[in-house]
Amino acid sequence: MAKKGLNELSLAKAGAVVSAASMLLLGIGWNLGVYVGAAQAMAKWHLFFSKSLIGIVGGMVEGAVWSFVILYVFGLLYNKWS
Repeated sequence: MAKKGLNELSLAKAGAVVSAASMLLLGIGWNLGVYVGAAQAMAKWHLFFSKSLIGIVGGMVEGAVWSFVILYVFGLLYNKWS
């Protein structure tokens, strides 16, 4: 019998991958001159995100970690209260 509710770990991993990919695309776009305003705003919100290669990778890691933690806790709370 399958477990009812969300699989917290799968949700958190998927969110981390999507966040890292989004940061990568945003960093590449910033260097190409696309979505510069959004990238600059993201650089203000994330400690390690910047226009350099190291900054993009740092932003990817930071975004993945935050997404993983937030979505894992969300999954736990959702399963507890549903």
